[in-house]
Amino acid sequence: MAYVATRGGEHAIEQSERLYREDLGRIDKSSVEAIGESLPYLVDRVMGEASLYEPELAALALAQSGGDLYEAVLLLRAYRTTQPRLAIAEPVRQQDLFTVRRISAAFKDIPGGQILGPTLDYSHRLLNVGILNGAGFTPEPVETADRAAPATQPSLTDWQRAQGLIAEQPAEQVEPDEIPDITREPLLFPASRAHKLQSLARADTGGTLALGYSTMRGYGSAHPTVNELRLAEAEVRIRHPRGTIFSAGRVRVSQTEVISKGGGKSEALQLGFAATFGWNEVKVIAAASLDLASNQPKPHPASNEEFVLYHTEPVESSGFCIHFKLPHYVTFQSSLDALRRVRSDRQDGSGETVSPSGAIARQDQLEEAAS
Repeated sequence: MAYVATRGGEHAIEQSERLYREDLGRIDKSSVEAIGESLPYLVDRVMGEASLYEPELAALALAQSGGDLYEAVLLLRAYRTTQPRLAIAEPVRQQDLFTVRRISAAFKDIPGGQILGPTLDYSHRLLNVGILNGAGFTPEPVETADRAAPATQPSLTDWQRAQGLIAEQPAEQVEPDEIPDITREPLLFPASRAHKLQSLARADTGGTLALGYSTMRGYGSAHPTVNELRLAEAEVRIRHPRGTIFSAGRVRVSQTEVISKGGGKSEALQLGFAATFGWNEVKVIAAASLDLASNQPKPHPASNEEFVLYHTEPVESSGFCIHFKLPHYVTFQSSLDALRRVRSDRQDGSGETVSPSGAIARQDQLEEAAS
């Protein structure tokens, strides 16, 4: 169907934008810094869905959008498109991650041990209403351990593969500079694994959770168990034109592997994987479950890669949804004209009997053919 752009009421449009900005109030560097300090996990989510790691810019996008996540992701993605691509970082290996949190729900005594790290998983969640009455909240200091956990941890999956527990999957051997880039190339189906994992890495957290949850609660054919969950900092290592590899800093990353018993006669465990910028545990667990489900023999909607990857794309899906607010006067009037013609034909008894819905559908087909 053809969408017709309209112009008019420019003064009213300008004033409506001013009203929106007035509601948000003054934005300055201190307010942006406050968002970055007080809402780090929200900043992480915006960076992950925008495919751009820059906490200060993500906080600015949240301030500019008044906390509208989809608008913030759109702002950050738009900014990313204006920046040059200077280099491609060296591959990040799991065992090289500076690990802050690492747990497994499948094995208790894993190589390297369980590291709880920062989490509320084992705590009561209570709203501290005393803060509203003037009582401040100062977190208690963390006790210094007698022995610090190692900065890096071994790969649990490598340990399982050595014991023959993990089903072997053919690996796609791709040079680092030849890896497809979902931010620059359209998503085509069937999608390569690189494209699939990149799409899940920047997928909408809520959409990923909804579809991932549908596979977890029995709708799908695989019931996942968290094999390993990591919150870590990854070293960004760049190769200098003269050949030297150096560190450009660290970025916060989340990574999860989930496992499930293989279907049929398979005695090995099936593996699902996901990773993203920032610390976002629910996102990577759900995304890894969708990756696992996509390899099952009997697909359902939440294991169909085209259904999942298209409908968890935050900017495209939110943009299509909110575009319905824009003027559709011409197309809607054409539908009303079709209804009026049907009623007129029924009143004078001429023409074939056509239902109003059939008339609208026929009108839509004519408009699509014309466009």
